[in-house]
Amino acid sequence: MKIVRASIIFLLSCLCLISQAQTYFLQPDRVFDGKEMHDNWAVVVTGNKITDVGPVSKITKPRGSTTIDLAGTTLLPGMIEAHSHLLLHPYNETSWNDQVMKESDAYRLARATVHAQKTLMAGFTTVRDLGSEGAGYADVSLKKAIEDGVIPGPRMLVAGRAIVATGSYGPKGFDTDFEVMLGAEPADGNDLIRVTRDQIGKGADIIKVYADYRWGAHGEAAPTFSIDELKLIVETAKSSGRPVVAHASTKEGMRRATLAGVETIEHGDQGDLEVFTLMKDKGVSFCPTIAAGDAIQQYNGWKKGVDPEPERIAQKRASVSAALKSGVNMIAGGDVGVFSHGDNARELELMKEYGMGEISILQSVTSINAKAFHLDNLGEVRAGFLADLVAVSGDPSKSISTLKKVSFVMKDGVIYKQK
Repeated sequence: MKIVRASIIFLLSCLCLISQAQTYFLQPDRVFDGKEMHDNWAVVVTGNKITDVGPVSKITKPRGSTTIDLAGTTLLPGMIEAHSHLLLHPYNETSWNDQVMKESDAYRLARATVHAQKTLMAGFTTVRDLGSEGAGYADVSLKKAIEDGVIPGPRMLVAGRAIVATGSYGPKGFDTDFEVMLGAEPADGNDLIRVTRDQIGKGADIIKVYADYRWGAHGEAAPTFSIDELKLIVETAKSSGRPVVAHASTKEGMRRATLAGVETIEHGDQGDLEVFTLMKDKGVSFCPTIAAGDAIQQYNGWKKGVDPEPERIAQKRASVSAALKSGVNMIAGGDVGVFSHGDNARELELMKEYGMGEISILQSVTSINAKAFHLDNLGEVRAGFLADLVAVSGDPSKSISTLKKVSFVMKDGVIYKQK
């Protein structure tokens, strides 16, 4: 009898908790579900989950739910930033060297809390943060502060210190008698196993490796690690269930990283049809980071729309064109931090300018990014998925710039922005 009574009490308490969970009935003009656009759909959110979605005519508004009128907007999954550095700020404010060498980790982390909030308010509810750039494991602490509700910000996948080949990375240009603090952790040969394990142990969700860097005989980008060295990193990370991503701008760096088994390649400035086809065949995704190079050229004096395009921009256009022709999986990330946090959609506008269609871009920044990063319950507006939802004024399938007009942000069922 006591067991039955206890069971009844337990069930009643569960029902009470369910009834207390906040339920929202969201009514936008249209819903992009991560794959395609639907007019006159509604979405029901209970607690931190999407519980129903579909045509308004087929959805019953739950009793006691709060209706949120999103007239004039498109509702879409919370956008996912593929390449961010929340611990950096634009290089036209402070050079990368000075950020690494002169700004303390505490100062940089204080800035990063602001960057995190701006990112979330811009509709990016998840970021892959690919390296602290000299700030140790401050990204791990930033992630925890967000998860614990200390500060508002996006979900974070963090890479910690990242890995570079000895002698390749910066800051550079100092007397060799000085031991200069670097923007990433150097390692070589079998020591790559230890360093990879150490970064995992200190909280890295992702292992980032620089497969090439500007260390050529004349300061040009050149491959750093051998395929065998890269394989050591990939095999070690994979045994812990973690992916490896590669900074690679040269064709040979991209080829080596692809053959070693990395999951994504960042930048790919010198990529051509051959190497992108290899990436496609091996299931490696491409993050072009168009906005970073565009911003840097403008910092260097290029007057966009007035001056002829610099060689670096022309090369990037050719690279992205080859990637699109190859059919390689395109993920959306701008290398934010080189330019302002909160301006993440700048990359999406440039993806359109460089030849991608609006629906393809919307897929990249939502469902394709989610799948590439193993986020199985994000990136789609689907029953059972986490309630990360964003509304923008207008229709981004007709104008991608609409993604800058964010009027509503929900992460994990909590409303952070509502106009």
